[in-house]
Amino acid sequence: MTKEEALFEYLVRIGDNSLILGHRMSEWCGHGPILEQDIALINIALDHIGQAKNWLALACEVEAKGRTEDDLAYHRDGFDFRNFLLVEQPNGHWGETLIRGFLFDTWNYYFTKTLTKSTNQQVADIATKSLKEISYHKNFSCDWIVRLGDGTEESHNKIQDALNRMWMYSGELFAMDEVDSILWKEGIGVDLSEIKKEWDVTINETLEEATLIRPADGWMQKGGKTGVHTEHLGYILAEMQFLPRAYPDAKW
Repeated sequence: MTKEEALFEYLVRIGDNSLILGHRMSEWCGHGPILEQDIALINIALDHIGQAKNWLALACEVEAKGRTEDDLAYHRDGFDFRNFLLVEQPNGHWGETLIRGFLFDTWNYYFTKTLTKSTNQQVADIATKSLKEISYHKNFSCDWIVRLGDGTEESHNKIQDALNRMWMYSGELFAMDEVDSILWKEGIGVDLSEIKKEWDVTINETLEEATLIRPADGWMQKGGKTGVHTEHLGYILAEMQFLPRAYPDAKW
């Protein structure tokens, strides 16, 4: 695998994470528990969609085959998507959405913060532009985990149950493969084992404050980074891609 091929794959992974999670968060529009949080979730969704546009546009530039970010978003099948399994999980109840965000947003903050020092200036620029938004996502998630975990008996039990069920998707966040290794050695990408240390500290401190128990690390679900997904992604793509596939020549 060449450095250019690895970079394209890397950028698609980052973009797909933002794209799919952005779509998931947009599903909360009009369904938030209170108006303030409804608006907050939609703003977070828009942040992710904007970040996805930047990462996928750069991926197309690296690929140099004339495709656009819209082509990557709307005209790929499920096995061509490279997002983590975690971000495609259903919203479920309020606590399940927050646990999914808590695990990913904490990872995304340290990942993007490290990318701001990338030797690829375009990568560093997009990461720098995205970091302020991602910092808010992390703070929002952590704050709500504490509020629910250290809240009522019902909120505590629901958030602990959601954490127990989502935990098996957290291992994929730190799984290094050939793509990761090539770009890390080039100074472009991130050593995931290093940000795991920072992620662990934030996760542990937040869970302790929330009076929640961190699940034991065991067998972890993996596959999203190589195109092996859960059935949930297919439903997302069916909804997200219907219009541009049905009317490929439509103009806004």
